[in-house]
Amino acid sequence: MNKAHEIDSPDKITVSAGPEAGVASPTAISTAACKVNEHCVGDHWTVGDVKLLARLIAIIAMGQAKHAARIIADLQPAVPALTIDVLRSDAKQRLTVTGDTPEKQDAHRWHRDGLIFEAISWIAARQGAAANVLMRDPHISATTQGLDGLMIELDEKGETVVRATILEDKCSNDPRRKFRDEVLPAFRNYHAGKRASELVAATSSLLDGKIPDEAVMEAAGRVLDMAFRAYRAGLTINPDHDSEAGRTALFKGYEGLEKITGAQRIGATFLPPSELRTWFDEIAGRAIAFIDVLGEDDHQCSIR
Repeated sequence: MNKAHEIDSPDKITVSAGPEAGVASPTAISTAACKVNEHCVGDHWTVGDVKLLARLIAIIAMGQAKHAARIIADLQPAVPALTIDVLRSDAKQRLTVTGDTPEKQDAHRWHRDGLIFEAISWIAARQGAAANVLMRDPHISATTQGLDGLMIELDEKGETVVRATILEDKCSNDPRRKFRDEVLPAFRNYHAGKRASELVAATSSLLDGKIPDEAVMEAAGRVLDMAFRAYRAGLTINPDHDSEAGRTALFKGYEGLEKITGAQRIGATFLPPSELRTWFDEIAGRAIAFIDVLGEDDHQCSIR
Protein backbone atom coordinates (compact mmCIF):
# COMPACT_ATOMS: atom_id res chain seq x y z
CA MET A 1 0.00 0.00 0.00
CA ASN A 2 1.38 3.42 -0.91
CA LYS A 3 -1.23 5.91 0.21
CA ALA A 4 -1.96 8.03 3.23
CA HIS A 5 -5.09 8.02 5.38
CA GLU A 6 -6.41 11.35 6.62
CA ILE A 7 -9.19 12.41 8.95
CA ASP A 8 -10.45 15.73 10.19
CA SER A 9 -10.07 16.27 13.92
CA PRO A 10 -8.83 19.10 16.17
CA ASP A 11 -5.55 18.47 14.35
CA LYS A 12 -5.54 16.47 11.17
CA ILE A 13 -3.92 13.08 11.74
CA THR A 14 -2.10 11.58 8.78
CA VAL A 15 -0.82 8.03 8.60
CA SER A 16 1.33 7.56 5.57
CA ALA A 17 3.31 4.75 4.07
CA GLY A 18 6.08 7.17 3.24
CA PRO A 19 9.33 7.06 5.22
CA GLU A 20 8.80 10.53 6.65
CA ALA A 21 5.20 10.22 7.83
CA GLY A 22 4.61 10.09 11.54
CA VAL A 23 8.33 10.02 12.30
CA ALA A 24 8.86 10.59 16.00
CA SER A 25 11.51 13.29 15.72
CA PRO A 26 9.56 15.67 18.00
CA THR A 27 8.99 14.48 21.53
CA ALA A 28 5.50 13.51 22.62
CA ILE A 29 6.20 14.76 26.16
CA SER A 30 8.49 17.68 26.93
CA THR A 31 10.50 17.07 30.11
CA ALA A 32 12.68 19.39 32.15
CA ALA A 33 14.42 19.25 35.50
CA CYS A 34 12.85 21.51 38.11
CA LYS A 35 13.59 22.40 41.72
CA VAL A 36 11.66 20.92 44.63
CA ASN A 37 13.87 20.94 47.74
CA GLU A 38 16.91 19.23 49.26
CA HIS A 39 14.91 16.06 49.87
CA CYS A 40 13.69 15.52 46.31
CA VAL A 41 14.59 16.26 42.69
CA GLY A 42 11.91 17.40 40.28
CA ASP A 43 10.93 16.41 36.75
CA HIS A 44 8.42 18.65 34.97
CA TRP A 45 6.32 17.29 32.08
CA THR A 46 4.21 19.11 29.52
CA VAL A 47 2.70 18.07 26.20
CA GLY A 48 5.10 18.23 23.27
CA ASP A 49 3.78 16.90 19.96
CA VAL A 50 0.12 16.17 20.77
CA LYS A 51 -0.50 14.16 17.60
CA LEU A 52 2.49 11.93 18.27
CA LEU A 53 1.38 11.55 21.89
CA ALA A 54 -2.10 10.44 20.81
CA ARG A 55 -0.62 7.89 18.43
CA LEU A 56 1.68 6.43 21.08
CA ILE A 57 -1.20 6.20 23.57
CA ALA A 58 -3.27 4.38 20.94
CA ILE A 59 -0.43 1.95 20.17
CA ILE A 60 0.05 1.22 23.88
CA ALA A 61 -3.71 0.71 24.31
CA MET A 62 -3.51 -1.83 21.48
CA GLY A 63 -1.07 -3.87 23.58
CA GLN A 64 2.03 -2.89 21.63
CA ALA A 65 4.16 -1.01 24.17
CA LYS A 66 7.32 -2.76 23.00
CA HIS A 67 6.68 -1.46 19.50
CA ALA A 68 6.02 2.01 20.95
CA ALA A 69 9.40 1.81 22.68
CA ARG A 70 11.08 1.14 19.32
CA ILE A 71 9.25 4.09 17.78
CA ILE A 72 10.55 6.36 20.55
CA ALA A 73 14.10 5.00 20.53
CA ASP A 74 14.64 4.62 16.79
CA LEU A 75 12.47 7.47 15.44
CA GLN A 76 10.35 4.99 13.53
CA PRO A 77 6.99 5.94 11.95
CA ALA A 78 4.41 6.18 14.73
CA VAL A 79 2.05 3.44 13.59
CA PRO A 80 1.36 0.06 15.21
CA ALA A 81 2.85 -3.19 14.01
CA LEU A 82 -0.56 -4.90 14.18
CA THR A 83 -3.88 -3.29 13.26
CA ILE A 84 -6.34 -6.19 13.29
CA ASP A 85 -9.95 -5.50 14.25
CA VAL A 86 -9.92 -7.07 17.71
CA LEU A 87 -6.91 -5.01 18.81
CA ARG A 88 -8.46 -1.78 17.58
CA SER A 89 -11.80 -2.61 19.18
CA ASP A 90 -10.24 -3.46 22.55
CA ALA A 91 -8.17 -0.29 22.54
CA LYS A 92 -11.15 1.91 21.71
CA GLN A 93 -13.11 0.32 24.53
CA ARG A 94 -10.29 1.08 26.98
CA LEU A 95 -10.19 4.68 25.85
CA THR A 96 -13.97 5.25 25.93
CA VAL A 97 -15.90 6.26 29.04
CA THR A 98 -18.85 3.93 29.66
CA GLY A 99 -21.42 3.38 32.38
CA ASP A 100 -25.21 3.48 32.74
CA THR A 101 -25.17 6.00 35.59
CA PRO A 102 -23.26 9.26 36.11
CA GLU A 103 -21.46 7.66 39.06
CA LYS A 104 -20.28 4.70 36.98
CA GLN A 105 -19.22 6.99 34.15
CA ASP A 106 -17.25 9.14 36.58
CA ALA A 107 -15.49 6.12 38.06
CA HIS A 108 -14.69 4.73 34.62
CA ARG A 109 -13.37 8.10 33.48
CA TRP A 110 -10.84 8.17 36.31
CA HIS A 111 -9.78 4.59 35.53
CA ARG A 112 -9.32 5.49 31.87
CA ASP A 113 -7.44 8.68 32.68
CA GLY A 114 -5.21 6.73 35.04
CA LEU A 115 -4.25 4.34 32.25
CA ILE A 116 -3.54 7.24 29.90
CA PHE A 117 -1.41 8.98 32.52
CA GLU A 118 0.55 5.80 33.18
CA ALA A 119 1.25 5.67 29.44
CA ILE A 120 2.37 9.33 29.55
CA SER A 121 4.70 8.57 32.47
CA TRP A 122 6.14 5.60 30.58
CA ILE A 123 6.62 7.68 27.41
CA ALA A 124 8.39 10.43 29.38
CA ALA A 125 10.78 7.88 30.87
CA ARG A 126 11.35 6.09 27.57
CA GLN A 127 12.22 9.27 25.71
CA GLY A 128 15.28 9.87 27.85
CA ALA A 129 16.25 6.25 28.38
CA ALA A 130 19.49 4.77 27.10
CA ALA A 131 19.64 1.38 25.43
CA ASN A 132 20.71 -0.19 28.72
CA VAL A 133 17.47 0.84 30.48
CA LEU A 134 14.74 -1.79 30.88
CA MET A 135 11.15 -0.91 31.77
CA ARG A 136 7.95 -2.72 32.55
CA ASP A 137 5.21 -2.07 30.03
CA PRO A 138 2.44 0.26 31.23
CA HIS A 139 -0.81 -1.36 32.30
CA ILE A 140 -3.61 -1.52 29.74
CA SER A 141 -6.29 -2.72 32.15
CA ALA A 142 -7.76 -0.65 34.97
CA THR A 143 -8.13 -3.81 37.06
CA THR A 144 -4.41 -4.63 37.03
CA GLN A 145 -3.00 -4.59 40.53
CA GLY A 146 0.52 -4.47 41.91
CA LEU A 147 3.64 -2.60 40.92
CA ASP A 148 2.83 0.48 38.82
CA GLY A 149 6.15 0.66 37.07
CA LEU A 150 9.77 -0.40 37.33
CA MET A 151 12.81 0.94 35.51
CA ILE A 152 16.11 -0.96 35.63
CA GLU A 153 19.36 0.62 34.46
CA LEU A 154 22.31 -1.63 33.63
CA ASP A 155 25.98 -0.74 33.43
CA GLU A 156 27.69 -0.08 30.09
CA LYS A 157 28.40 -3.78 29.64
CA GLY A 158 24.72 -4.59 30.21
CA GLU A 159 25.55 -7.02 33.00
CA THR A 160 25.02 -5.29 36.35
CA VAL A 161 22.06 -3.37 37.77
CA VAL A 162 23.22 0.14 38.71
CA ARG A 163 19.82 1.63 39.47
CA ALA A 164 16.29 0.37 40.08
CA THR A 165 13.54 3.00 40.08
CA ILE A 166 10.08 2.20 41.44
CA LEU A 167 7.35 4.25 39.77
CA GLU A 168 3.96 5.26 41.16
CA ASP A 169 1.68 7.39 38.98
CA LYS A 170 -1.59 9.02 40.03
CA CYS A 171 -4.01 11.05 37.93
CA SER A 172 -6.15 13.23 40.18
CA ASN A 173 -7.55 16.69 40.82
CA ASP A 174 -6.09 16.37 44.33
CA PRO A 175 -2.44 15.36 43.83
CA ARG A 176 -1.40 16.19 47.38
CA ARG A 177 -3.91 13.74 48.83
CA LYS A 178 -2.89 11.08 46.32
CA PHE A 179 0.78 11.48 47.16
CA ARG A 180 0.22 11.53 50.94
CA ASP A 181 -2.40 8.77 51.16
CA GLU A 182 -1.48 6.41 48.32
CA VAL A 183 1.95 6.99 46.82
CA LEU A 184 3.93 7.44 50.04
CA PRO A 185 2.38 4.39 51.77
CA ALA A 186 3.21 2.27 48.70
CA PHE A 187 6.79 3.53 48.70
CA ARG A 188 7.09 2.91 52.45
CA ASN A 189 6.09 -0.71 51.92
CA TYR A 190 8.81 -1.17 49.32
CA HIS A 191 11.29 0.69 51.51
CA ALA A 192 10.54 -1.58 54.47
CA GLY A 193 11.02 -4.70 52.34
CA LYS A 194 7.37 -5.74 52.53
CA ARG A 195 7.16 -6.31 48.76
CA ALA A 196 10.69 -7.58 48.20
CA SER A 197 9.65 -10.77 46.43
CA GLU A 198 7.49 -8.79 43.99
CA LEU A 199 10.41 -6.51 43.17
CA VAL A 200 12.80 -9.41 42.62
CA ALA A 201 10.28 -11.20 40.41
CA ALA A 202 9.63 -8.09 38.31
CA THR A 203 13.34 -7.39 37.95
CA SER A 204 14.07 -10.99 37.01
CA SER A 205 11.41 -10.81 34.31
CA LEU A 206 12.98 -7.67 32.83
CA LEU A 207 16.47 -9.20 32.90
CA ASP A 208 15.40 -12.50 31.38
CA GLY A 209 17.11 -12.90 28.03
CA LYS A 210 19.23 -9.78 28.57
CA ILE A 211 21.96 -11.41 30.67
CA PRO A 212 22.97 -15.07 31.14
CA ASP A 213 20.36 -17.10 33.02
CA GLU A 214 22.78 -18.01 35.79
CA ALA A 215 23.39 -14.30 36.51
CA VAL A 216 19.76 -13.17 36.58
CA MET A 217 18.99 -13.79 40.24
CA GLU A 218 22.18 -12.21 41.53
CA ALA A 219 21.58 -9.15 39.35
CA ALA A 220 17.92 -8.97 40.38
CA GLY A 221 18.90 -9.04 44.03
CA ARG A 222 20.44 -5.60 43.63
CA VAL A 223 16.96 -4.09 43.52
CA LEU A 224 16.81 -4.74 47.28
CA ASP A 225 19.98 -2.75 47.98
CA MET A 226 19.07 0.83 48.95
CA ALA A 227 22.30 2.10 47.39
CA PHE A 228 20.81 1.29 43.98
CA ARG A 229 17.16 2.14 44.76
CA ALA A 230 15.21 5.20 43.59
CA TYR A 231 11.55 6.20 43.73
CA ARG A 232 9.62 8.32 41.26
CA ALA A 233 6.19 9.73 42.07
CA GLY A 234 4.30 10.96 39.00
CA LEU A 235 1.35 13.29 39.59
CA THR A 236 -1.00 15.39 37.49
CA ILE A 237 -1.06 18.99 38.69
CA ASN A 238 -2.79 22.31 38.08
CA PRO A 239 -1.05 25.70 37.82
CA ASP A 240 -1.32 26.19 41.60
CA HIS A 241 1.33 23.49 42.11
CA ASP A 242 3.54 24.62 39.23
CA SER A 243 6.16 26.44 41.28
CA GLU A 244 8.99 25.55 43.62
CA ALA A 245 6.80 26.31 46.64
CA GLY A 246 3.91 24.35 45.16
CA ARG A 247 6.08 21.31 44.50
CA THR A 248 7.63 21.51 47.95
CA ALA A 249 4.17 21.39 49.52
CA LEU A 250 3.04 18.66 47.14
CA PHE A 251 5.92 16.29 47.95
CA LYS A 252 6.05 16.98 51.68
CA GLY A 253 6.90 13.80 53.57
CA TYR A 254 9.12 12.29 50.85
CA GLU A 255 12.08 12.66 53.23
CA GLY A 256 10.46 9.97 55.38
CA LEU A 257 12.02 7.42 53.04
CA GLU A 258 15.25 7.35 54.99
CA LYS A 259 18.83 6.29 54.25
CA ILE A 260 18.71 7.46 50.65
CA THR A 261 19.70 10.78 49.07
CA GLY A 262 17.49 13.49 47.62
CA ALA A 263 18.53 12.37 44.14
CA GLN A 264 16.91 8.99 44.86
CA ARG A 265 13.52 10.63 45.49
CA ILE A 266 12.04 11.96 42.25
CA GLY A 267 8.93 14.12 42.10
CA ALA A 268 7.51 14.22 38.58
CA THR A 269 4.63 16.54 37.72
CA PHE A 270 2.52 16.68 34.56
CA LEU A 271 0.76 19.96 33.76
CA PRO A 272 -1.94 19.43 31.10
CA PRO A 273 -2.47 22.29 28.63
CA SER A 274 -6.08 22.74 29.81
CA GLU A 275 -8.40 21.61 32.59
CA LEU A 276 -7.48 18.07 33.63
CA ARG A 277 -10.58 16.09 32.73
CA THR A 278 -11.30 18.09 29.60
CA TRP A 279 -7.80 17.50 28.31
CA PHE A 280 -7.84 13.76 29.04
CA ASP A 281 -11.13 13.52 27.14
CA GLU A 282 -9.47 15.33 24.23
CA ILE A 283 -6.36 13.15 24.11
CA ALA A 284 -8.48 9.99 24.37
CA GLY A 285 -10.57 11.29 21.45
CA ARG A 286 -7.46 11.89 19.39
CA ALA A 287 -6.18 8.38 20.11
CA ILE A 288 -9.54 6.86 19.14
CA ALA A 289 -9.61 8.89 15.92
CA PHE A 290 -6.17 7.55 15.03
CA ILE A 291 -7.32 3.98 15.73
CA ASP A 292 -10.31 4.53 13.43
CA VAL A 293 -7.99 5.62 10.63
CA LEU A 294 -6.08 2.36 10.99
CA GLY A 295 -9.24 0.43 10.11
CA GLU A 296 -9.66 2.00 6.69
CA ASP A 297 -8.68 0.38 3.39
CA ASP A 298 -9.37 -3.25 4.31
CA HIS A 299 -8.18 -2.66 7.88
CA GLN A 300 -4.58 -2.38 6.79
CA CYS A 301 -1.92 0.23 7.42
CA SER A 302 1.56 0.13 5.96
CA ILE A 303 4.37 0.72 8.44
CA ARG A 304 7.22 1.02 5.97
